[in-house]
Amino acid sequence: MGKALFRNLVGALIERERISTTLAKAKELRGKVERTITLGKKGTLHARRQAFKLAPQKEAVQKVFGDLAVWYANRPGGYTRIIKIGFRRGDNAPMGFY
Repeated sequence: MGKALFRNLVGALIERERISTTLAKAKELRGKVERTITLGKKGTLHARRQAFKLAPQKEAVQKVFGDLAVWYANRPGGYTRIIKIGFRRGDNAPMGFY
């Protein structure tokens, strides 16, 4: 799957806090989102620039380095959870919800 797709999904998940997507995309997205939040906890300029590689949306990166960094300050990982929500109507693809 494409790099741009996941960059947009990372930004959407951070901004909206909840998205639904296929399980395959959700499982691959999890690592990228967790890495972005971990960078936010570091709080350095270099970490911010690395976060822009994973999520190019300015609002998403600001949220990671502001609200989410404080929210997850004492948590050593495992920031996201995928909940299975059944199958998509058109092609019966398994769906997940963050």
